[in-house]
Amino acid sequence: MENVNKSLQLFKEYLQIEKNYSEYTVVHYEQSIEHFFIFMKQQQLLHFSDVTYTDVRLYLTELYKKQYARRTVAKKISTLRSFFQYLLKEKIVAENPFTLVSLPKREQKLPHFLYEEELEKLFEVSDVTTDLGQRDQALLELLYATGIRVSECCKLSLQDIDFSLGTIFVHGKGNKQRYVPFGSYAGHALNIYISNGRKQLLEKTSIHTNQLFLNYRGGPLTTRGVRLILNNLIKKTSSTIHISPHVLRHTFATHLLNEGADMRSVQELLGHENLSSTQIYTHVTKDHLRNIYMSSHPRA
Repeated sequence: MENVNKSLQLFKEYLQIEKNYSEYTVVHYEQSIEHFFIFMKQQQLLHFSDVTYTDVRLYLTELYKKQYARRTVAKKISTLRSFFQYLLKEKIVAENPFTLVSLPKREQKLPHFLYEEELEKLFEVSDVTTDLGQRDQALLELLYATGIRVSECCKLSLQDIDFSLGTIFVHGKGNKQRYVPFGSYAGHALNIYISNGRKQLLEKTSIHTNQLFLNYRGGPLTTRGVRLILNNLIKKTSSTIHISPHVLRHTFATHLLNEGADMRSVQELLGHENLSSTQIYTHVTKDHLRNIYMSSHPRA
């Protein structure tokens, strides 16, 4: 299986360099492909060219037997389809057997979002007299103000912030770039953090970095670090709600649509390639409108 592992390494480099995928996405791809490698060994398939449509169907059956969720199955098959497409392009295989398999329909799960009173509790938690408190407040305000992905947030540098226009320059998925505005609350929190807290954090290391958000040692903050910060903020509120960078992204989109923003504008702000990715939020806003109607209309 030595050539198999070599091909995976080359594919990972292709995703990182040519596709500019985030570290999180590349790891997900790697795990799905390695899972298929185990299946190949079990079926004594030594080369990628040995894999046929029949083998793919058998693999699909195995996934369903192990009761994987449809969403997980769809992700695995989609990943392997991309991988074999790469192998086809590199002439390692003569055909892509995964193109013949239709992806299972995903369960339509409504995005989880926070209500304004839940957000207010979060915004009151950080001790903004400390360097880490100022960082956490700026991070929280910016994630909610812009709806950017956690990977995009961790790529932000000082040069990406334009205080005069109130915008950030976002390096998005697939090397796509966009400008996203932020409001006065985020601007105020960022100003305090950059002027004070960030400088104090930089003093803890000899390494210079222009990255906006830093960890407690003064180094660049990672996506995992952002998730830990949000979890700690929630613990301080003694709330049972679940929080993640993506929940803040969902909240950003839902609140905009609830207040009358048009779908195309929200799509552009989120950096969604397809409008269908944004349309899931209409289900949430429809529920919101229905609740308002039922509680407000005299003959509801």
